[in-house]
Amino acid sequence: MITPTRIVVADDQMALLDSLAALLETQSDFAVVGEATTTAETLAIVHREDPDVLLLNLGTPNARGFEMLRALDRSGSQVASVLVSDSMSQLDYVQAVKLGARGLVLEKDGAYQLFSVIRTVAGGELAFPNEIANHVIHAMAKEARERSGTLGRLSLRERQIVTLVARGMKNRLIADELHISENTVKRHLQSIYSKTGTHERLELAVLSLNLENKAA
Repeated sequence: MITPTRIVVADDQMALLDSLAALLETQSDFAVVGEATTTAETLAIVHREDPDVLLLNLGTPNARGFEMLRALDRSGSQVASVLVSDSMSQLDYVQAVKLGARGLVLEKDGAYQLFSVIRTVAGGELAFPNEIANHVIHAMAKEARERSGTLGRLSLRERQIVTLVARGMKNRLIADELHISENTVKRHLQSIYSKTGTHERLELAVLSLNLENKAA
């Protein structure tokens, strides 16, 4: 039996929230485990339910949507977010990815596209249109080149962790690989973020890849 993808839906309009949740529940491989209309509710539900995906309806990009993403980032949540939006600027795309966004659905897209993006993100991949994805990666790679010297400040253990993060390994697997506790991995990651000026795992992966290419 296939384990359903567990989803939390966040939207500041209750009517739209209910409609999105009902749409997702038509799919046998989806399970809506929470609905939220505020940042506080979103944080509480995400930490309680530990969903696979957070579906965040931004509508026209607004401060509240990014406030939710920033609050989740500060809380240490690693939930993969899928954004639903009218439109976003290129700078908004980069900022959203840094704050945990892993996919984008435009409001003009149909239900099939929404389902496809959620499934892709739940599988650990990014789900952005090619043009947007290329811009995000190029922008983050440029920032990585500007920060490339910061990896020299890392300890050997921290460098090992960066390498494993770049391979897509989660904290628990990294802990098993290095024979340390998961809490120790988390402490090392906080130190790594501080030393490199990064904020999350994708940035570390891009930074690591840039350095590997430079050394090649």
